[in-house]
Amino acid sequence: MHTKSCILSRMTSLPSGRRAGKSSLSAAASRRVERPAPLRQAVYDALLELIVNRTLAPGQHLVEAELAEYLGVSRQPVREALQRLQTDGWVDLRPAQGAFVHTPTEEEADQLLAVRSVLETYSAKLAAEHATPQDVKQLKKLQKAGEDALAAADVERLVQANADLHAAVAAIGRNKVLAEMIGLVDRRVRWYYTPIARPRSRDSWNEHAELIAAIADGDAERAGEVMHHHAEQTRQTYHDRKTTESN
Repeated sequence: MHTKSCILSRMTSLPSGRRAGKSSLSAAASRRVERPAPLRQAVYDALLELIVNRTLAPGQHLVEAELAEYLGVSRQPVREALQRLQTDGWVDLRPAQGAFVHTPTEEEADQLLAVRSVLETYSAKLAAEHATPQDVKQLKKLQKAGEDALAAADVERLVQANADLHAAVAAIGRNKVLAEMIGLVDRRVRWYYTPIARPRSRDSWNEHAELIAAIADGDAERAGEVMHHHAEQTRQTYHDRKTTESN
């Protein structure tokens, strides 16, 4: 088993909260990971995924020793990963205080979601122009997965199904550069989307169904309009939630 998969397989049990509980992390310490793959990258990916899925919440204190014990590695690759995560904007390192999961500002979220709206509107248009019957069948399969997650009220599955469907639309457009650009913002989109997956759920998947219908019809303009509306609604829901939290 590769190092990355070993580490990722253990992330579901990490406790959330303002700080990872030492006793809980200690309980996981007996499960060690193998090290044939690049350890630095595996630790970085594992910690990043914990941040993206909000197991490690914005503002949460990150303690090197506890994270190292949980992942079954030494503190050095954890320290290096935290430094890299700071460079990439996921972690804040505060003098004399330590590392904390970054809390995104309204401006950061707005800028990223605005860029996402532009990229994915164009992506939807291209998908409508290039989609084959098999592509449409795959989109409908992904739509079903999302609706099943919605029925089960499973937020984690909802977020993953949403990401999978959007990635599929980008791939269908047959524009590798655009798909890569969308992929670059995907993790942050998932980070922002997780807390609003439930309130957006039904409307979001209704919009997905409209999008798939437009793509199936080869209607590029309609597909673009639906995707733009969809992205803007997600953006507005995120801001509405932040406004409610601040009041």
